[in-house]
Amino acid sequence: EIVLTQTPLSLSVSSREPASISCRASQSLLHSNGNNYLHWYLQKPGQSPQLLIFFATNRFTGVPDRFSGSGSGTDFTLRISRVEADDVGVYYCGQSTQYPPTLAGWRLMMWEFITACKV
Repeated sequence: EIVLTQTPLSLSVSSREPASISCRASQSLLHSNGNNYLHWYLQKPGQSPQLLIFFATNRFTGVPDRFSGSGSGTDFTLRISRVEADDVGVYYCGQSTQYPPTLAGWRLMMWEFITACKV
């Protein structure tokens, strides 16, 4: 089974600041066809996960260009150039190179959101 490790496990950022998530695989995800079978998902609070990036670098339809993916082999990165309130949630990297498919999760929070929720 391929193990995925994301760092950091959580991050709090301010609005309009950049954010970066790293995902490392225990084995190469580069297929002989040239595709890296690494995908990024976002699960917003109360919603099902949605696909952001497929094959490491390709934005899914409707995903803002603030999101970009890079990397190959075992090391991958998801970057958000300017975080917005709607970006808060749990981000997953997932691989489909080898069965069973596996996931790793990472939580993004915003300072403004955290402050507003304090009693």
